[in-house]
Amino acid sequence: MPHASQLIKVFTPSFADDADTNAQNLTVKEVVARLDPARFQVTMFYGQGPDPRIVARPNTNLWRWRKRGNTPRTLLRMLTDVPDIYFFPREGPLDEKFFALRRRFRWHTAVLTYIVSGGLDRVGPRSGQLRNLQQASLSFGNCRHLTHLLTDKLGFSAETIYDGVDRRYYFPPQSGANDRAKGLIVLSAGSFRSYKKMDLVVRRAARWPQVEFRIAGRGEEEEACRRLASELGCGNVNFLGHLGQAELGDEMRRADIFLFPSELEGHPQVLLQAAGCGLPCIAMNSYHPDSIVDGETGFLAASADELAQKFDMLVEDPALRAAMSKAAARHSTLFDWDQVAAQWAQAFEKVMGENA
Repeated sequence: MPHASQLIKVFTPSFADDADTNAQNLTVKEVVARLDPARFQVTMFYGQGPDPRIVARPNTNLWRWRKRGNTPRTLLRMLTDVPDIYFFPREGPLDEKFFALRRRFRWHTAVLTYIVSGGLDRVGPRSGQLRNLQQASLSFGNCRHLTHLLTDKLGFSAETIYDGVDRRYYFPPQSGANDRAKGLIVLSAGSFRSYKKMDLVVRRAARWPQVEFRIAGRGEEEEACRRLASELGCGNVNFLGHLGQAELGDEMRRADIFLFPSELEGHPQVLLQAAGCGLPCIAMNSYHPDSIVDGETGFLAASADELAQKFDMLVEDPALRAAMSKAAARHSTLFDWDQVAAQWAQAFEKVMGENA
């Protein structure tokens, strides 16, 4: 194991861009911003406008991601300065080539694989996920359900480290802020992909024309959802497009209910963010999100019909919404980025000890 004064060199194929809202990059940014710079040297990428916390962090290398040539350029740098840890491998050509060089030159680099996307119980791991698990020195899931699938279904040893809630953006409204005279607001957020089932949000809007529905996100299914809203005469649906974190936090504090009909997830950060803003959430139980305590902070549904039923129940019962709102805000305090970063630091120290 390195001497206590020796820096542990961590490389992650993640991006430090301040405006990047990709869930994986958000996780890494929050972890890196909290790692002790006297103990961990971190190298990661940026495209433009890196997070100022990471720019100001000592012992941080930010490598510019360009239009082409990133894989060979990165690997050449690694040849002269081999990292101690490869944190959170992805599924692209850089990761594939890194593993090949690691085998060829017998690098000591430890690999910490983090599985955050769902579908393991339906279609199994993608080829890149399977490779990352096979190459891992340590593996982690970002919720109990994923970790259970990794260990019991796939036979990999794994532990759980959750994501956290960024309190700069996601916090409850001030007391009484939502008591102003306004109609009920339902918020949904996520990419418009087929498995996200955003059409179900539009269909609920058709059922409740007196309720305002606001949908944040972009994707290939957006136009189909817009057409459906037009066909159903939903003048109460507002498509917000992509929102930055500050904007999304503001939208969450304006809303009364968070509706998330997606069928296929790992442990979506948006549910943690909504809970952090004190929003009762309704989601599917297919991926067993730990961010929702069923019947206490929101509802988990086994089918689209049950999702609609539980949603209608919450719309009709303001006292239930108020109770779940308070419970959601309390529950969100369990997902703290300082604790999460400390867990990753412990994992880095552990794997370096095992590699000694």
